[in-house]
Amino acid sequence: MSPLSPLAATAPVAPPPHTGGILPLIGGTAGLLTIAVLGIVLLLFLIIKVRLQPFVALLAVSIAVGLGAGLSVTELFGTVQRSDAVSTIETGMGGTLGHVAIIIGLGTMLGAVLEVSGGAEVLASRLLNLFGEKRAPLAMGLTGLIFGIPVFFDVGIFVLAPIVYAAAKRGGKSIVLYCMPLLAGLSMTHAFLPPHPGPVAAAGLLKVDLGWVILMGIVCGIPAVLAAWGWAAWIGKRIFVPVPHDMVEAAEEAKAALVAEQRKAGVEPHEKPVPLGIVFAIIGTPLVLILLATFSSIAFDPSTGRSVIEFFGHPFVALTIALLLAYYLLGIRRGWSRKSLEQVSTASLKPVGNILLVVGAGGVFGAVLKASGIAQALSDTFNDVGLPVIVLAYLISLVLRVAQGSATVAIVTTAGIVAPLLSEGNYSQAFIALVIMAISAGSIFASHVNDGGFWMVSKYFGISERDTLRTWTVLESVLSVAGFAVAAVISLFV
Repeated sequence: MSPLSPLAATAPVAPPPHTGGILPLIGGTAGLLTIAVLGIVLLLFLIIKVRLQPFVALLAVSIAVGLGAGLSVTELFGTVQRSDAVSTIETGMGGTLGHVAIIIGLGTMLGAVLEVSGGAEVLASRLLNLFGEKRAPLAMGLTGLIFGIPVFFDVGIFVLAPIVYAAAKRGGKSIVLYCMPLLAGLSMTHAFLPPHPGPVAAAGLLKVDLGWVILMGIVCGIPAVLAAWGWAAWIGKRIFVPVPHDMVEAAEEAKAALVAEQRKAGVEPHEKPVPLGIVFAIIGTPLVLILLATFSSIAFDPSTGRSVIEFFGHPFVALTIALLLAYYLLGIRRGWSRKSLEQVSTASLKPVGNILLVVGAGGVFGAVLKASGIAQALSDTFNDVGLPVIVLAYLISLVLRVAQGSATVAIVTTAGIVAPLLSEGNYSQAFIALVIMAISAGSIFASHVNDGGFWMVSKYFGISERDTLRTWTVLESVLSVAGFAVAAVISLFV
């Protein structure tokens, strides 16, 4: 387990000895805090009102904040003449993506192979048969929880929505009763568990072993999703929404188009469904390996055996092993060509570019806050407020989420703001992982009309905007509050 790297100096805040910024006109700590507040306001304005792409907005605000706080152009960008000159922007971007990009890329390809191979359908059908018609909503919830680990939230909805339609038609009840548990499972894994972008980005920015993030994600996420399932069972009996027949037809057309694309890529539908044990093994392999590596560094003295465990449990290695297992067990052994595996993997990476750029820009923002002295000023101010850092992290993330809608922007911005508080406190890896859970919990609070997920839920399940606010928005808030509550309580003991 690597020690936490200091993210900010511990000396008292003073105006940086730079020229060209507006800081000398404002003065000291007050000037730094003013620039920080103006930077956040500008970020929200650019995303909400100007509708600027979040990556561009974060980068523009980082540059504006750096110059405003007194950083020189050379400190921000480096120079053409000196390739060894320190560039705050390059350091922030590269330092963040060096950790995050590989994990997100490998996780995305793993999810794509599971999706295309039919793993989701096998998982859902087996659970539905196991639990029976009366407990079909629980089966849908477990399907979302398990399948949501390796796949993105929107992909999970696209793949699993037809199964929800079928279960709701067979049960003759409101589709809300079936889709909300599924959405709770997908949302929990997306917010709390690697290899999803939010927790992975926060772990990279705050220098936490991914094993601790996985452990705390499970510990905080399971009670949260149970609370959300309870809400879903209650509201599903009170709001009746019929199965959207137009979306059923659209799903069938989409599935036919997917099969056609798979055949074009050389992937033929297999006669036998994927064995459920293989699906569980592939999803569980990286989680188990990473957790073993994390706890071996605590339980064992340095030795060859511990080094071997830590090697296989490194996130890069663990996810690579899981992906290769998926390639062989779900692909090659079932008749896929190597070309089809390559095409499926490559296609899955296309939507990832935007996520990585936003995460990288969040790293730039954090680096600018540190280099300019703003991070230290924020740390001193937050310490004077007296609120626990885990509460501050949750509240900042929550406000940013509700204001601009993007969970990723809320996470990376909040991580940059709270990083100096954590670096000064000599906190354990377990505690910082809990802070990440608080940030992640805040980033999913009250999904409403400025969040793409809100419209996706409304569209795919035929729920009116008013009823989506009454069901989905409240469901996300229950997940958020319950997840944070568990993290806050556990933080008192670690």
